[in-house]
Amino acid sequence: MDYKKLQNGSDVRGTAVAGVEGDPVNLTRDAVVCISRAFIQWLKKRLGKDEVRTAIGRDSRISGPQVALWAGSGFLAEGADVTNFGMASTPAMFMATVFPDWMMDGTVMITASHLPYQKNGLKFFTRNGGLEKGDITEILELAGTLSDEVEDRELPETDFMTSYCKYMQDKVKEGVNAEDYDHPLKGYHVVVDAGNGAGGFFASGVLEPLGADTTGSRYLDPDGTFPNHIPNPENEAAMESIREAVAENKADLGLIFDTDVDRGGAVLADGKELNRNRLIAVMSAILLRDHPGTTIVTDSVTSTGLASFIKEKGGVHRRFKRGYRNVINESVRLNNAGIDSQLAMETSGHGALKENYFMDDGAYLCIKLLIELGRGNKIEDMIASLKEPAESAEVRMHFNITDFKKDGERIIEKITKAAGEVPGWNPAPDNHEGIRVNLDPEHGNGWFLLRMSLHEPLMPLNIESEEEGGVKKIAAELLPLLKEEGMLDTSSLKKLAE
Repeated sequence: MDYKKLQNGSDVRGTAVAGVEGDPVNLTRDAVVCISRAFIQWLKKRLGKDEVRTAIGRDSRISGPQVALWAGSGFLAEGADVTNFGMASTPAMFMATVFPDWMMDGTVMITASHLPYQKNGLKFFTRNGGLEKGDITEILELAGTLSDEVEDRELPETDFMTSYCKYMQDKVKEGVNAEDYDHPLKGYHVVVDAGNGAGGFFASGVLEPLGADTTGSRYLDPDGTFPNHIPNPENEAAMESIREAVAENKADLGLIFDTDVDRGGAVLADGKELNRNRLIAVMSAILLRDHPGTTIVTDSVTSTGLASFIKEKGGVHRRFKRGYRNVINESVRLNNAGIDSQLAMETSGHGALKENYFMDDGAYLCIKLLIELGRGNKIEDMIASLKEPAESAEVRMHFNITDFKKDGERIIEKITKAAGEVPGWNPAPDNHEGIRVNLDPEHGNGWFLLRMSLHEPLMPLNIESEEEGGVKKIAAELLPLLKEEGMLDTSSLKKLAE
């Protein structure tokens, strides 16, 4: 098997559970064992060490215990010192490399984030953070030269999440600095929806010790079949679930996590969602208050209103490429160049702070919200001036050919050329992927971004407008230019335009 087919950017992902038609198992024992062996060899070489300390964690997926067994067996076969953390979160697995009492050389999280139950994957960490795309490619190439003929060896579970929870508790205590120092959330009602993922610990391990009432929290028990809703703050059913929990319990705040807790979202007491642009705006307001003038790095599909909000708050907005590693790496690059950048955040909910090792951690984002709550600050007031679009839409246009990259690049060049010629179209000055175009009031009063997908044979198109009916108008302007491309399925754009 060509293990490189399992690469998904800076992660390894595949199908681990049989039974879904058209989705055969490819994250097999031999794949996991060989990739795990390769990681240890790579880690030893990278660190210049013959002995390394490692740890394994997993989310609630039904294949998690089996994949963790195989990964541990691969680690042990290479002579690594291995600790099994059992159920954990992705950010916690990074923290195991930097907490003084643990200081692991490398870790792996068994997760496939918000993907369906049959999927799973491997996400590796060192003290420098998550591995880069090139690192994964190197590891997968090495894995193809190794054997899976190793002994399967069960490892007892060791409690690490208590240490991680204490870290979170201490951050809230220090941030609020209440008269009752140990219980800064006493008197507040906060509900959690973990979607049966790995995030249920947050209610009992973080909120309750801080004095919060968590009555009415939902789906805290791990269940890898995800019977209630997809654990994903971008999912409509998931957000409706946490809204219901807030309303039914008259809670002060509702928190929701994805499966492995590297993303988070929230709902305010009035039922308004805090996700996408609104969550970035809140985090920007907090960090610009504490770090005036800092640069906020976001992905390419953030709204015009958010850019204006960041500028109004005295910050610099750096709109960059999609992909959480791209956003984080750009923020790190800016800091290395002497430009302060405290936040890197995608609209998907991946948010990484300089003060937290630039690790995208949904739980840590929620910690920042809880500090504001404990201080008595109204979060809704912090983003009162955020102007949100009247309409927004995303269409994903698939290619019907295998070799699509050249045509995708040609289409982007075509639209880029048109942007300089079509009346009312103005190319955005900060394009870093695809083509983003601003349109005047006569042509839709908004913007569109056409780009290539990072991993799939398709072109996502994002459209926003400041007026009702504007998205349809913008779609109608684009349709004649794109429907000429026979290899691109524009039916979804045609439906939007009509």
